[in-house]
Amino acid sequence: QVQLVESGGGLVQAGGSLQLSCAASGRTFSLYAMAWFRQAPGKERTFVAAIKWIRGTTYYADSVKGRFTISRDNAKNTVYLQMNSLKPEDTAVYYCAARNAGGTYSYDRGIDYSYWGEGTQVTVSS
Repeated sequence: QVQLVESGGGLVQAGGSLQLSCAASGRTFSLYAMAWFRQAPGKERTFVAAIKWIRGTTYYADSVKGRFTISRDNAKNTVYLQMNSLKPEDTAVYYCAARNAGGTYSYDRGIDYSYWGEGTQVTVSS
């Protein structure tokens, strides 16, 4: 099992920045990829960004490309999401997700991730 704990959410004005962190614990040696998803009120959960744990390959949703950066610190078992040029439409609960190796998967499909954090609220005011 892997446990994930997010932190770093908050209230920020449009154009501002926030950095989210997701600390993993437990069987972290088995991690293959980690990702961030978000869910705005009344909407479905959507993919934001993903990173392969060993190679560091990154993937982004079109809506955040050029503004958000996902990174990881393997020694700390932590993944980060640096969010710049925030917009009111970025307001959502942000969830960290992780999966182990094995099987086929799509990096942007939530159902393919086995472990989830509780989420952290990000609110961007206009």
